Amino acid sequence: MGDTYIFTLQPTFTQGLVLGQFSILFLLVLILKYLFFDSGSDYSYRTATYQPKVEADTDEDDLRDVLLRACAEKGNGAQGSAAEAESSDWLNILLQQLLESYRSKLRGDKPGLEGDEIARRRVEDFANRMRPAGFLSPIKVHSVNLGVSAPRLSHARRKSRDFAAQDLQIEFDMSYIDTISISLSTSVLFNYPFPSFARLPVSLTISLSLFSSSILLTPPNPTSAHPTVTFSLPSPHTDFTLNLRTTSLMGSRAKLADVPKLHELITHQIRRVLVEKGTWKVVLPGLASVHDVEEDVKREHEMHTGAL
Repeated sequence: MGDTYIFTLQPTFTQGLVLGQFSILFLLVLILKYLFFDSGSDYSYRTATYQPKVEADTDEDDLRDVLLRACAEKGNGAQGSAAEAESSDWLNILLQQLLESYRSKLRGDKPGLEGDEIARRRVEDFANRMRPAGFLSPIKVHSVNLGVSAPRLSHARRKSRDFAAQDLQIEFDMSYIDTISISLSTSVLFNYPFPSFARLPVSLTISLSLFSSSILLTPPNPTSAHPTVTFSLPSPHTDFTLNLRTTSLMGSRAKLADVPKLHELITHQIRRVLVEKGTWKVVLPGLASVHDVEEDVKREHEMHTGAL
């Protein structure tokens, strides 16, 4: 009976194929882990290992002036129709002042760089409270631009001709043109094939240039237990325009710039949030509390879910 050899100095074709495939996988893991990933063991307490490469937009002030001029010209053009301009112009002024009040409070009522830093820290704290801890490392916000404009409403029209109707709604065309942006860095955590395998540093700058949609305003129902003013996106919620600009860097030693799929993912997630949170209720002071309205919304959702 001849001897049987499991492995010889002259391996078979099958053994060579298996060894070759294994070596390719091993090299691929090394390239990913040590070229693109950051394998530091203390990433739970660190942000990205590099600052984001954000090119300053030297034309930002000019762009801001153009946007504001375009909004002003649009408003002046609408004054050609006296009845229509009167129906929404006061509301546009109110929205502008409301946003300016929120911007000022977010900046701690401080001007210049001091106010910018206060706003940056507050946005960073909020982002880290909301982040999925098992998926992202702590987020570092590098800069925040709160914008200078406000949504403009036009072409107000009544959805019901009967003022006594309970389903009375007012529809507006809304457009928001601004230079609002945020620059941040974090890391995507990889816990496969084993925990703390690696992390992928990511740097992002997200800028909003245009958001436009129809808006439905529902006045409070006098017979409701907790009357509210409701603003909502019309159905289908996806029928709106959202123009975002993103710049990105991914990787540790080797970096991938402006990955198209990342831009698509960010845009998709923001659109999804707008779809899911497409209704905003304003509580009337003295008639209801935020807790009461939240309970009403919860009961309506449960009834709707049960009906389905």
